Amino acid sequence: MIKAVFPGTFDPIHYGHINIALRARKIFNHLIIAVYDKPLKDLLFSPEERISMAKVVFSPYDDIEVIGYSGLTVDFCTRIGAQVLVRGLRVFSDFEHEFRIALANQRLKPEIEMVSLITNEQHTFLSSSTVKEIASLNGDVSTMVPQNVETALKQKSAAKGDFSNQTPNSLKD
Repeated sequence: MIKAVFPGTFDPIHYGHINIALRARKIFNHLIIAVYDKPLKDLLFSPEERISMAKVVFSPYDDIEVIGYSGLTVDFCTRIGAQVLVRGLRVFSDFEHEFRIALANQRLKPEIEMVSLITNEQHTFLSSSTVKEIASLNGDVSTMVPQNVETALKQKSAAKGDFSNQTPNSLKD
């Protein structure tokens, strides 16, 4: 049985991530969506929130499991007995970044293979940063994320305060 790990921050998970995961599950016997807890970037959602959103998305699939993790991704793979790391590629700049990660991971754990899947064309523009920015400006993200994620984004925006409908004092009256 080949177990694969699709790691990421998934802040938030979007249709590009989902596309890669659903295609990877056709190749491997068991796919683990590994939600990284402490990346070197600012996050909108807590690890628990990101795990919960991903679990809802992948609940219909018995061969996909969602787990949070800390530390090096290759160490996590070793701990759970995964042989493959799955990564998604959207644009050319992703390739260089993923290539460097693959080489570093190969040096650390040569027994773990890296497989990169190119996202569907309709998802090439999608990134979690793009989704968060559009949502923060009350834009429509319904074609970018599942309903549960859209709802969570709206709740976060409401909690932070909506400034999109305010009028500058110079334009009042």
